[in-house]
Amino acid sequence: MLSAAAARVATLSQLALAIVACTPMGNSTQSASSASTTSTSGLTAEQAASGWRSLFDGSNTSAWRGYKTQTMPAGWRIVDGVLTKTGPVEDIITRDQFGNFELAMDWKLSPGGNAGLFYRATEEYDHIYWSAPEYQLLDDAGHPDGKSRLTSAGSDYALYPSPAGAVKPADEWNSTLLVVNGNRVQHWLNGQRLLEYELGSADWQQKVAASKFAAYPNYGKASRGYIGIQGDHDGTLSLRNIRIRVLP
Repeated sequence: MLSAAAARVATLSQLALAIVACTPMGNSTQSASSASTTSTSGLTAEQAASGWRSLFDGSNTSAWRGYKTQTMPAGWRIVDGVLTKTGPVEDIITRDQFGNFELAMDWKLSPGGNAGLFYRATEEYDHIYWSAPEYQLLDDAGHPDGKSRLTSAGSDYALYPSPAGAVKPADEWNSTLLVVNGNRVQHWLNGQRLLEYELGSADWQQKVAASKFAAYPNYGKASRGYIGIQGDHDGTLSLRNIRIRVLP
């Protein structure tokens, strides 16, 4: 039986998916729902009314900066309303910090591509992944990490595996939803709930202790932090419709 907290997260996630389904799809022909997109935020009227906030509306990167720097790293650029990078570049993080939230975005990778979505990151270590759990972004078919479900698309990198079959092929758009509410975390991909785990639980602690993250005492312990995007791997990463809704 689901706990009350878990049931609340599941309900919130289903509601979020309904809102996410109304998201405009880049430069494709506008649907009836995308026609209501506001020109200033990149959100539909329904999304804005439901408390969503844009982190990238296709026109600027004002919500972002480099890890441990106040400027946007070279190599990240906006092309036709899409935030993209080609080849290794510095990681980026949001200027604001978040605790409990739902984060939605569309992403695609070139063949063999590898990237990650971080949450509750701090800047106490040399690298973002030493403090922040990672929702893996990957071309499963073309990258060696795709041979293990622990490091495949949608996994909680190296800790909790994702099921096969949810990610689309390279150069096709995927839609991710990440729900973080208290210690309860859900990973969604293309409308499918992939996995759920509890930060700080006995199971979580056991998995961290058996991983490379055991070397970093504060890994995954922050209750609030930055959203981050990994840029330091080869390949092209493209992002659009990045938005967040803060949860109480």
